[in-house]
Amino acid sequence: MFKKPFAEFIGTFILVFFGVGSAVLMGDLIGFHGIAMAFGLSIVAAAYGIGAISGAHLNPAVSLGFLTSGQMPVNQFISHVIAQIAGAIVGALVIYMIASGRAGYDIAVNGLGANGWGTGYNGEYSLGAAFIFEFVATFFFVTVILGATGPGSVAGFAGLAIGLTLAGIHLVGINVTGVSVNPARSIGPALFVGGAAMSQLWLFIVAPLAGGALAGILHGAGLTRAD
Repeated sequence: MFKKPFAEFIGTFILVFFGVGSAVLMGDLIGFHGIAMAFGLSIVAAAYGIGAISGAHLNPAVSLGFLTSGQMPVNQFISHVIAQIAGAIVGALVIYMIASGRAGYDIAVNGLGANGWGTGYNGEYSLGAAFIFEFVATFFFVTVILGATGPGSVAGFAGLAIGLTLAGIHLVGINVTGVSVNPARSIGPALFVGGAAMSQLWLFIVAPLAGGALAGILHGAGLTRAD
């Protein structure tokens, strides 16, 4: 009972450490392309590292997709989500501790890789654009995950397919929202940054969960499933 949630905790920590860490510690040097690859590679690492234990969901929206597709019981969904959020918070804390070791770092000024939209955030996209992107991107992301791990998939390649998909999503959307598609990933940094990151957090919970739930429903109905 403890092993699967612990694997989700570790896996989500890896996601935040690689992805958010690349944005906070190396963003000026590697740019959006580098950050996108860091997020994608984090999924590859976690999928092959702990996927055999818990499925390496690392994301409440992914777990919700498995729940609504009929592949996960409610009690396991709850334990996964709690572990994922905890892993993201600890991952964000570690990145914050590292970033604080640099002279001149100020979380209020330099941030912590939190998601957002509107004036002063990346491309300054609207709330509507942010919601549409997060919903659609999460829907496709979870659809890929369910397909890559389901009947008819090529054995051994799920982690690579999922990681590349997340990298691609980041290449499309970092300038829009910083890319969440994962409530846990958004919750972790927002708790430390506060302010706008917290007031806008609802979107990065609602839109990904809605996209993930729809992907699961369609997969469960057989519309996006091989068998």
